[in-house]
Amino acid sequence: MEIKRNILLNPGPATTTDSVKFSQVVPDICPREHEFGQVMEFVSKELTNIVASNDKYTAVLFGGSGTASVEAMLSSVVGDDTILIINNGAYGKRMCEIAEIYNLDYMEFDSSPIDAINFVELEETIKNSKKTISHLSLIHHETTTGLLNDIKKVGMICKKYKIDMIVDAMSSFGAIPINMEEMNIKYLASSSNKCIQGMAGISFVVSNLEALEKTKNIKPRNLYLNLYKQYDNFKNAYQMRFTPPVQVIYALKQAIIEYKEETIEKRYTRYKSCCNILWDGLERLKLNKLVDKKNHSMLITSILEPEVEGYSFDEMHKYLYDRGFTIYPGKISLENTFRIANIGEIYPQDMEKFIKILEEYLNMIVYK
Repeated sequence: MEIKRNILLNPGPATTTDSVKFSQVVPDICPREHEFGQVMEFVSKELTNIVASNDKYTAVLFGGSGTASVEAMLSSVVGDDTILIINNGAYGKRMCEIAEIYNLDYMEFDSSPIDAINFVELEETIKNSKKTISHLSLIHHETTTGLLNDIKKVGMICKKYKIDMIVDAMSSFGAIPINMEEMNIKYLASSSNKCIQGMAGISFVVSNLEALEKTKNIKPRNLYLNLYKQYDNFKNAYQMRFTPPVQVIYALKQAIIEYKEETIEKRYTRYKSCCNILWDGLERLKLNKLVDKKNHSMLITSILEPEVEGYSFDEMHKYLYDRGFTIYPGKISLENTFRIANIGEIYPQDMEKFIKILEEYLNMIVYK
């Protein structure tokens, strides 16, 4: 069976291999069977191995989008003390919205959506706070713009002030190397459908076991997304409390196998090769990116829209989509932008073809 290959240049779900797609075609199985529990055990342990050791950390799985795992972290691990949330994009803002909904005692640290965090100001905010800050949360790779936050520096500040750090690594996990213990990360969330190159539908929280055990007596703020209860149910039988997306789990297992074959170093090198081709093409086409290279992930690029008569994002999107490429609108109020991601099962020749088709569109609207 031949499947049409679409090149997804949106920031997830990403383009997948046919072998990941076909891995979902399995005999029907009850997810409570021991056989399926072994699949989830493999997935949990291998996801943990990417960023930590299984003797000190564990990956807790949820059925849901990436936001489910972020909501699980924030709603489950923060007690009566204060959480400081670094907001430098749409996903930092989303953390604040979650904290607001759950009536958490939170402080918002506003940071530039395109420049590095001011660590002096961050530390001053912590030192001068009259509240007891128990947790700090931030985005590793802010998918809004492509900005890469220095989580190691933030982790060292947290260590100095005995603060537990929470990281949303949704679109960096599996591409950019992370060592949770070295970086002082207690909780890290991601999902199955970005750089790990699986299908959408599973999110997970890699948790420090010692920190997680301390949350046992925090009164649950919800049912489905309670992190400790999910972990407690999972640790012995490798079963989720509620029905998991069975086929997506099989696809994630296959994606992990392929990830291990490629290695994180080679995957990030491939992604960066695609990014360099993209950036060279943008420069030639006189299109400007929003974030400087020194602060950039090289995974997602936010591009300033051309200010020319005849330009329309929707028309450009359709032109590219009809030719096999999907692009994504911008998500920042600062400027009018669109976004190009270079994650997933894509290769330099794909990006070269994309630049050629983008140039065709721009020439068609008499872009100069």
